[in-house]
Amino acid sequence: IQGESGTGKEVIARMIHEARHSDTAPFVAVNCAAIPENLMESEFFGYEKGAFSGAVNTRKGLFETAKGGTLFLDEVADLPAVMQPKFLRAIQEQEGSRPGSTHVIPYDVRVISASNRSLRGAVDAGLFREDLFYRLYAVEIGVPPLRERRADIVPLALGFLSDVCRRFNKHVPGYTAEL
Repeated sequence: IQGESGTGKEVIARMIHEARHSDTAPFVAVNCAAIPENLMESEFFGYEKGAFSGAVNTRKGLFETAKGGTLFLDEVADLPAVMQPKFLRAIQEQEGSRPGSTHVIPYDVRVISASNRSLRGAVDAGLFREDLFYRLYAVEIGVPPLRERRADIVPLALGFLSDVCRRFNKHVPGYTAEL
């Protein structure tokens, strides 16, 4: 899913997830740009007790947490080069292992990725693996910014108003014509 920040890429990913899965299947959204590089492997793949100092318990990673559902990789273009081979294996082979273990864990997860930058441009610049790009790039969904979709402003505003009224148990009939 390609689009500027704030265009609703995660909303679209959730809609794709909900069209296929029941309410019980997990939707795990993660911003790849927000995870420090030194924590990324343990966040996505978990770790075994004793794998490093401070690992006092075994912990599942996000690929395991999303089992049977969807793992949404927001800002995937910011995935560090050192992590890309492990992601490629996890997506391509649907398996991986936790740091500190040789046990292979199967992953049953759909991966949806999004970026506010051109992933193809990152490949061309040598910042993103081409083989991983092709694993993630099955279908492109472009999300134009709201300034290019002016007709969507009123329905969105009415939807937001309805959500706020429901959340706070209020009744506001709508917006004034002037507004």
